[in-house]
Amino acid sequence: MARNRKLITDADFQEAIDRQSAIRVFQDDHIVGTGGVVVRFDDTLVVIQKGVSEVAYHQRRECEFFEMAKR
Repeated sequence: MARNRKLITDADFQEAIDRQSAIRVFQDDHIVGTGGVVVRFDDTLVVIQKGVSEVAYHQRRECEFFEMAKR
């Protein structure tokens, strides 16, 4: 089933980790990251990894996170 949903709660982020879902990140209405997976999160920070050495740290309050639709 195709999905495209906003990640808001800790449970949403944990489901994204469990499913290894691709994530799209917006900050100030601009895409700042796409295609990585959530590897860690807490109340202030979300860590997304796209490749072996490509890791991004996003402030949870400043960004919006979306689970990308599966093709």
